Amino acid sequence: MLAMNYRGPYRVRLDRNKPMPEILHPQDAIVRVTRACICGSDLHLYHGLVPDTRVGSTFGHEFVGIIEEVGPDVTKVKVGDQVLVPFNIACGECVFCKQEMYGNCHESNPEATAVGAIYGYSHTAGGYNGGQAEYVRVPYANVGPTVIPADMDPDDAVLLTDVVPTGYQAAEMGAIQPGDTVVVFGAGPVGIMAAKCAWLFGAGRVIVIDHLEYRLEFVRNYAQCEAYNFKSLEDPVLFIKKTTGWLGADVCIDAVGADASGNAMQSITGKKLLLQAGAATALHWAINAVKKGGVVSIVGVYGPTDNLVPIGNMMNKGITMRGNQTSVKRLLPRLIEHVQAGRLNPKGIITHRVPLEEVADAYHIFSAKLDECIKPVLIPSSARA
Repeated sequence: MLAMNYRGPYRVRLDRNKPMPEILHPQDAIVRVTRACICGSDLHLYHGLVPDTRVGSTFGHEFVGIIEEVGPDVTKVKVGDQVLVPFNIACGECVFCKQEMYGNCHESNPEATAVGAIYGYSHTAGGYNGGQAEYVRVPYANVGPTVIPADMDPDDAVLLTDVVPTGYQAAEMGAIQPGDTVVVFGAGPVGIMAAKCAWLFGAGRVIVIDHLEYRLEFVRNYAQCEAYNFKSLEDPVLFIKKTTGWLGADVCIDAVGADASGNAMQSITGKKLLLQAGAATALHWAINAVKKGGVVSIVGVYGPTDNLVPIGNMMNKGITMRGNQTSVKRLLPRLIEHVQAGRLNPKGIITHRVPLEEVADAYHIFSAKLDECIKPVLIPSSARA
């Protein structure tokens, strides 16, 4: 079958002879992929920032498709069902899954001390093949795969596998109160969605900080928020304090993670020399720009395990910090309702629909920020027929 193949940092190609996935466990399903996104988190892998990303891996944790085969113990989905598959691989039975912490499942990735398993996301996340392929094996098929409502566009559904839930949980973890000022660092897809979802929680003002003008213009229009280029600001932290009466924002969201720009020392130590788990520039800004007693919400991905962060400022300011991989399954019912009611328009952030055969070009365009790319979706030939 056709599949994306990782060959090393900044090197991706199409594999035309990837072995077809097989049922390996009675609760497995095989899904024929109809849509698969490239995520900003995939770029962390592509840029060589996540440990144990092995040559030959197939990325892709955002995908939807059709059930082609099921194991003998699968009862919740059947052959022919169109499903969206949360990026978390979760057993549904461990102590963390029972707390609806599906991103921290203890069975799907038992050797990890923090994160659970994720499709196509290095061997630190379990080493599972991802969905940037024609077919993918889906473990624990009684837990993750969710039948797509008949009236839902598959372009909306594929964004419910990660981007929309992650943006929503970013706002949720911020504990936004009515009238709060919320600052989102990063105008990528997750930052755009976090800004949009902040209004659902009652924010009175939403500000987005980035350095790419086309993304800033996009988020202004899509999320009806303020947006500023940090390159035009003397100091983003000083700007935020000044515009909030010198108190700071009520909530700051780090939607960037390891690939952040804006600080030479952080970029050199975190992205070039790999002496820390990515550049923590956005996290610095969030901690320093939030008000005393405020909340910092972290959904930007950092590689394990160490980063240079101002923990003393966090303690002395009485900040609450929250972060986690998103529990997609927990959030899906309310997010499906938001989409069906028209409060959220996920497919509105898709800018590029690319044949799976052109996966290498798609990664280059997304990584290099070419052609005003916000969100690319890969479409296998069988779904284009």
